[in-house]
Amino acid sequence: MDVVYPGFGTIVVDGEEYESDVVIEEGRVRRRRKGPSKRHRGEFGHTPLSADEEIPWSAPRLVVGTGAQGRLPLTPELLEEAHARGVAVIALPTSEACELLRSTDDANTNAVLHVTC
Repeated sequence: MDVVYPGFGTIVVDGEEYESDVVIEEGRVRRRRKGPSKRHRGEFGHTPLSADEEIPWSAPRLVVGTGAQGRLPLTPELLEEAHARGVAVIALPTSEACELLRSTDDANTNAVLHVTC
């Protein structure tokens, strides 16, 4: 899969440009619906990635792009859920996450990519 992070606010997946966070699961791309995580905003100072969202758990590895500056927080409950499911979570700034995705086996890796902060 060709995933490019040209900069703050935009991501390009297989030639298609997105101006919002995206979820990549089994080669399909969808917009991240972060509404369920908004209740945690006060605790983290930013809407985090939480297990309340529709997380792509169908692969043994989940790459999380944490934004331009790496500021997207992950809740402890998300990490606990990943551990319980046997899913390895790799959290990196989004540019580094995209580099990893370009060099990885799509069948074994899903992703949540944050395009700001």
